[in-house]
Amino acid sequence: MWLNDLYQHLDPVAFAIGPFAVRWYGLAYLAGFVFAAIVIYRRQRHWGFDLTQDDLVSIMTGIAFGVIAGGRLGYVLFYGKGYYLAHPLHIIMLNEGGMSFHGGLIGAVVGAYIVCRELNICFPTICDLAVCGGPIGLFLGRCANFVNGELWGKPTSLPWGVMFADTGGGEVFRHPSQLYEALLEGLVMFLVLWALSRKVPPRPQGFFLGTFLALYGCFRFLIEFVRLPDAHMGYLLGTSWLTMGQVLSAPLVIVGVALVMWSRKTKREQVIYLAR
Repeated sequence: MWLNDLYQHLDPVAFAIGPFAVRWYGLAYLAGFVFAAIVIYRRQRHWGFDLTQDDLVSIMTGIAFGVIAGGRLGYVLFYGKGYYLAHPLHIIMLNEGGMSFHGGLIGAVVGAYIVCRELNICFPTICDLAVCGGPIGLFLGRCANFVNGELWGKPTSLPWGVMFADTGGGEVFRHPSQLYEALLEGLVMFLVLWALSRKVPPRPQGFFLGTFLALYGCFRFLIEFVRLPDAHMGYLLGTSWLTMGQVLSAPLVIVGVALVMWSRKTKREQVIYLAR
């Protein structure tokens, strides 16, 4: 199984300087924010806007802090199962792992809103621009999950199965569900949103955010069928299939479809700066 051979030669640590180790997961976050900023800048110029580089840096800083803080708090709330109530100091120990996409999404929205309000920048337009670049970060992050050997899937006999460190014991080939997510939530979503964003004048406010939420919710819900739930969570409500990821993703589909319908009905024009 060729993919398994590749995985066995991967090291989660990109490089080390003395006792300080830089992991691919951290680099994925950094690269994701940088590439998202590039996409935002190029798309807004393509739409005929003039967002300054200084304002873009401020927006990306707010989004980055929001993603990290929201991602961690989301994991604590959605996946902690009371552990962090008993060990509150561990909430800030990011080196122990544990980030939630859904929490990071909420954090990114809050961070972007705060900066947009201070700079009189149109928040809905920034949301639409940001989600055009967001899938790049998802792609890189899921690839880093694969390198880390985490969030793997159920057993499979398919030729691309991978033998991760299996806490259940034994040599078991599993679905590389991280790469399925990288492909669908990352590459496919990016190509769809990039193609839709080429239209000038751009589609109305809310259209891209709604499309992003609907696509992510659908893809994540489906992939969860071949991805194992967190060991300490298991399946929910006594089922043998319902995961926390599905519970959190289903509402995204509803909200996303509603946003697309709202945008097509209201047809609010995209603008970058509000009256100053």
